[in-house]
Amino acid sequence: MSWQLESVKSPIGNILLIHDGEALAALDFADHEDRMRRLASRYLDDLEMVHTKKSSLFAKVLHEYFDGDIYAIDVVKTHDLGTVFQAKCWAALRKIPAGQTRSYAQQARMIGKPTAMRAVGLANGANPISIVVPCHRVVGADGSLTGYGGGLPRKEWLLTHEARWASRNFTLDTD
Repeated sequence: MSWQLESVKSPIGNILLIHDGEALAALDFADHEDRMRRLASRYLDDLEMVHTKKSSLFAKVLHEYFDGDIYAIDVVKTHDLGTVFQAKCWAALRKIPAGQTRSYAQQARMIGKPTAMRAVGLANGANPISIVVPCHRVVGADGSLTGYGGGLPRKEWLLTHEARWASRNFTLDTD
């Protein structure tokens, strides 16, 4: 399979996407491309990529998200990646509403493993699809910002962005 590698400009830095046109397989910031490729290679059998300049639906959705439609990412289809445990953790991340946060303990309870906070943290750290699988919405038990592959300033920006727009209603225009 040939994957498409696409670059998208955002207010917090260029973003790289790996997708097949149907579903997203990886998303990370361009200054973390090595991390993205390392994580993607764990989950994808073939990392042969074609750089594309054609804008995908995924890029359109990201632009909408950054323009204030923070719910736009909810419709993005992603490839099923990772172990069974990781997949449960990542599915739980997508259930955290935009504009809200959860602690690692709360996420562990969401997947029925209330004592697995550290394992949840490790699974979140291995998430290859940043923003769309919103690991930035997980914070420390005391509400403090904790690890984020894109860096804590970006995590803070994303949380502030979502909190500002969370009470507004938008619809995704798929035309």
